[in-house]
Amino acid sequence: MEEDIARARPPGPAYQPDPKRYLQVAYERTVAATSGPSDCLGTTTAAGAQLFYKGDLENPHPTVIPLLYVTNLGDSQIMVVRAKDRRILYKSKEQWHWFDCPRQLGTNSPDTPDQNAVVETVELAEGDIVLAMSDGVTDNLWEHEIVDNVLKSVQRWEAGEGGQACGDRTHGANGGMTFVAEELMKAAKVVATDPFAESPFMEQAIEEGLASSGGKLDDISVVVALCRRNV
Repeated sequence: MEEDIARARPPGPAYQPDPKRYLQVAYERTVAATSGPSDCLGTTTAAGAQLFYKGDLENPHPTVIPLLYVTNLGDSQIMVVRAKDRRILYKSKEQWHWFDCPRQLGTNSPDTPDQNAVVETVELAEGDIVLAMSDGVTDNLWEHEIVDNVLKSVQRWEAGEGGQACGDRTHGANGGMTFVAEELMKAAKVVATDPFAESPFMEQAIEEGLASSGGKLDDISVVVALCRRNV
């Protein structure tokens, strides 16, 4: 996206991001870098969230709305929590070939960003919290547990927990999102390592007619961001 924005353009319509193309280019570069003498094997899901805007900046009195471009391929998830309302504003939809076999990019996978990635846009407001999570989170925590954990972590940060802040702590600013991500990761790990826990993955497996109990041991990756005004 940074390369695309920096590219010279003739006069015309305003620039609009193209996240699917960015992911396709990144995919092709990765395939090229891991092929040949340094041949590497592996696959990955992909979930991205890029902040842009909508509105006319040329207007003397512009009204600009922050706009999130969400790109998803597979079963990782982008979620937007509207903290002031304590609710999920948006979540991306998982993509599967079949149960526990998500769409992926990489070795022996037929999936590509051009053919399979889904791009959606979400209007944000100041104070919204954006989460990018691997299925190690969503397989072990239900949605309401994720929201509760995030909001409680923000409150704890505002109260002074979680380490030193580099400024105002309101809404989880100035370091709070790192604390939120760490606490969510820990909560998912507790369930993942508990053979007797109830989990979303267990529930889905049972619905598919498979014997399953406890959490699901899997990679747990979390990135959290706060939508706030530049000052």
